[in-house]
Amino acid sequence: MLQAIAHEYDLPLRHVFSISRESTSVQPTLVVELTDGKLRGYGEATTNNYYGITRERMRDSLDKARPVLAAVGDLQPELLWSQLQKELDDDPFTLCALDQAAWDLFGKQQGQPVYKLWGLTTDRTPASNYTIGIDSIDKMVAKLQEMPDWPIYKIKLGTPHDLEIVRALRQHTRAVFRVDANCAWSAEEAIGKSHELAKLGVEFIEQPLPAADWEGVKRVYRESALPIVADESCICEADVAKCRGHFHGVNVKLVKCGGLTPARRMIAEARELGMKTMVGCMTESTVGISAIAQLLPMLDFVDMDGAALLARDVATGARVIRGRCLYPDAPGTGVELLPK
Repeated sequence: MLQAIAHEYDLPLRHVFSISRESTSVQPTLVVELTDGKLRGYGEATTNNYYGITRERMRDSLDKARPVLAAVGDLQPELLWSQLQKELDDDPFTLCALDQAAWDLFGKQQGQPVYKLWGLTTDRTPASNYTIGIDSIDKMVAKLQEMPDWPIYKIKLGTPHDLEIVRALRQHTRAVFRVDANCAWSAEEAIGKSHELAKLGVEFIEQPLPAADWEGVKRVYRESALPIVADESCICEADVAKCRGHFHGVNVKLVKCGGLTPARRMIAEARELGMKTMVGCMTESTVGISAIAQLLPMLDFVDMDGAALLARDVATGARVIRGRCLYPDAPGTGVELLPK
């Protein structure tokens, strides 16, 4: 028998965080604690206006999940995910929080980090970028200088001054750049900007076009000077195959696909189809970031700077210091909540 406890937090950000479609200074999030009566596992899902996810909706979903949890004998996270997915097929965010918590709890029951239970090692893992949200050019430069020595910076774009922003930032670092338009560009715009961005040391472009513009993105795929990586166009497992021939890689978000269990399958499928693999975050606390850390050995790229963007965290676990993930000496995902 498992019990779920909901912990609600408002995560304060270091700075107002803006992308092409919205801005936020405080990120509401829900941390799910899953207990077998002895040990506790933790998972997280943030709210999200774009996908219509509120904490009220997640609380309702958690109530729907309780009978399934109460019937659990020996915890098997993949089996539990399948059972929960039938109840929460319209809410992958809550499913994600429960799945992360199940894997954390299972790892603690087994006395091993989750990545080891999957047969992975952390000998070679990709570095994370640090994300610079849209702002005035001077403020974006200041944000970069506030977090020096990261090997990669992801720059949010989708403004009338995109190339000016990247040129200004390039004057202050030799680090690798990635850019993310969050659906804001047209195909013409993406292709045209790609040639200038390539000259400025940009590695790839994330989600240049609206998610449903498959014809436009196929043209960008053919004509862009840079690789393009799907985000909003790759939400769930069924989307991976659709991205082949339209994107060079996919960015899997745990909350969008429903947790670690489906994310592993999506990453494996993308590799089989010859695409690059990435996992991104949604400004989660260390709870969600520690779950992402378990997937690092499977990835080409990662964006796990969520906790680094916060003014105050709510948990301990995996830490990202100047782009490198430092794993805790602890089983599961290594998460423990800090006192409120």
